[in-house]
Amino acid sequence: MTVRRGERAPVPIREHMAIDVSPGPIRPIAQISAYFPHPGLEGVLATRDRMRGQGAAAIPPGTGEGESADGDDSDDSTSLGTLEFDILYDPENCTLDCTILRAKGLKPMDFNGLADPYVKLHLLPGACKANKLKTRTQHNTLNPVWNEALTYIGITAEDMARKTLRISVCDEDKLTHNEFIGETRVPLRRLQPRQKRHFNLCLERQQPLASPSSMTAALRGISCYLRELEPPAGWALEERGRILLALTYLSEHRGLLVSILRCAHLAAMDVCGYSDPYVKTYLRPDVEKKSKHKTTVKKKTLNPEYNEDFFYEIEQSELGQKSLEITVWDYDIGKSNDFIGGVTLGLGAPGECRQHWLSCLQTPDCRLEHWHTLTNELPESSTFGP
Repeated sequence: MTVRRGERAPVPIREHMAIDVSPGPIRPIAQISAYFPHPGLEGVLATRDRMRGQGAAAIPPGTGEGESADGDDSDDSTSLGTLEFDILYDPENCTLDCTILRAKGLKPMDFNGLADPYVKLHLLPGACKANKLKTRTQHNTLNPVWNEALTYIGITAEDMARKTLRISVCDEDKLTHNEFIGETRVPLRRLQPRQKRHFNLCLERQQPLASPSSMTAALRGISCYLRELEPPAGWALEERGRILLALTYLSEHRGLLVSILRCAHLAAMDVCGYSDPYVKTYLRPDVEKKSKHKTTVKKKTLNPEYNEDFFYEIEQSELGQKSLEITVWDYDIGKSNDFIGGVTLGLGAPGECRQHWLSCLQTPDCRLEHWHTLTNELPESSTFGP
């Protein structure tokens, strides 16, 4: 091959591949303490160097280069970051307010060394989608600030005694699935009513969930009910949600006003993970079968709001022999509607259902609101559907 004067001869590919391009032995990276020595370590380091030079006994394990006397410096919890938030329980309004403030030092999840974090809340045990709350996403940061308030409604004292608030931090990824960063859990029994409590906790790795409880055919759609806590004796794990009712006996009009306000944490009955719920009311016994009332259907929601009133013309003295049946259904097109849950109010009902009815009888012209738990027990009068 002819090479002109002043030009460099090209290296054949075979010779080029044979060139040794190894940089040589890899040298250890100097520790940061070498640049910023601690004032109290000069004597220790001098003694260590002197012992090495004299061939003395081996230095105790854990005090050599690259190690600390306390063991491994890495910590699984602190490496995921910390989360700061406030929780306040209001028993009068049956609300649980959680204010997500900020996170610090989150684990990088993206290629740019940052993350797009958001926070999810769940109440355990419970249906996943029915009680999930979520903050906005903060983009390209490991120290996000939200200052965002998330509120659960229909939280009773019984819930506070047995449920746990799970707070998860995740990384949003629009191209693939979102990634889990870390979580923390707060048993609600640790909270005091009307007292805001501040938390600043280290995030932990995802805790393994217990296997779902045994399901029956009537429980389809509630696949996320978990045995996170041992339920108290007599507690029905087959909880179907909550409903907020208001009862008022109007003396002037001689009738009972039933207000269907809203539902919360309903069971998901559709494949999409939601329901199309509506509410039916009956005043039993209903010989003439004229006491049926029905709300409108709310599409694709587990926390519907109705604010609809129904009036029953009846003497106050007759209410003692009556009971009010409330049932919630999932509306389906082309097939029978699915029963979600129900509750019965009356003097023969247990606990708070009886007390709500009794208070309505004893205090006419007074509006009484109360949250009631929907159970999977279908009233006999509603066995054949809506």
